[in-house]
Amino acid sequence: MWIRSMPSYLTLQKMTLMQVRDISGSFRWAPFLALQKSNSFLTMLLLLSKYKMKSIPIVDLGDGNIDNIITQSAVIHMLNECAGLHWFESWGAKTVSELGLPLVSHNQIVKVYEDEPVLQAFKLMRKMRIGGVPVMGADGKKPIGNISLRDIQFLLNAPEIYHEFRSITAKNFLMAVRSYLKDHKEDTPMVSGMITCKGSDNIKGLITKLDTKQIHRLYVVDDSGNLEGVITLRDVISRLVHEPRGYFGDFFDGVLPLPANSRV
Repeated sequence: MWIRSMPSYLTLQKMTLMQVRDISGSFRWAPFLALQKSNSFLTMLLLLSKYKMKSIPIVDLGDGNIDNIITQSAVIHMLNECAGLHWFESWGAKTVSELGLPLVSHNQIVKVYEDEPVLQAFKLMRKMRIGGVPVMGADGKKPIGNISLRDIQFLLNAPEIYHEFRSITAKNFLMAVRSYLKDHKEDTPMVSGMITCKGSDNIKGLITKLDTKQIHRLYVVDDSGNLEGVITLRDVISRLVHEPRGYFGDFFDGVLPLPANSRV
């Protein structure tokens, strides 16, 4: 859609003039896939995890209005609010590893290296349809930061960064953004550096990190700080639910491939 080669500063200017209608036809369902208040909680969780939706509008078919929008982040916040409830405390005491996380291991993670151009990070995110990539240090084992799709705003808003957007490396981009945020007194996870967890951490603590830091992914590291995997909001939600066979009928046939264990 918008990050192909970004050949010139003029391209950045054009991006700011784009309208929603310019991209509204590029999604899998048109105009959108929505739920009603009468739909089950299971349906919502499956759509936000297995079926890869990040947000779902809740519509009132009678009035033709959108009543609300439920996001993956909202579900994680709801789970964090469940602290103290017996079912959550029991489930939340399980470790990351016990729940089969991370689903994406070190060798499968899409990543960039500190000396690569930061544009490579955004190109990879677009190509692979992912929201963020880790920046790997000189040793190729330890992550030094994370670049997410929303960080492209700094190529537009921060003059000291966008004047060098063609050549700035991933490492220097991280440093420039952190400096910019400190100067503007903005407290975000990017200022404090890499937010990680370990396979021995419990899922309750992981959910608290995701919710309080308002981030979409956590990188799993070993005791030496080496990257082992990544856990996203979708991964956490997927550990809560199981799709009964035939639950959605043939609605998603041809849209997403069935997992191997669901084939007859």
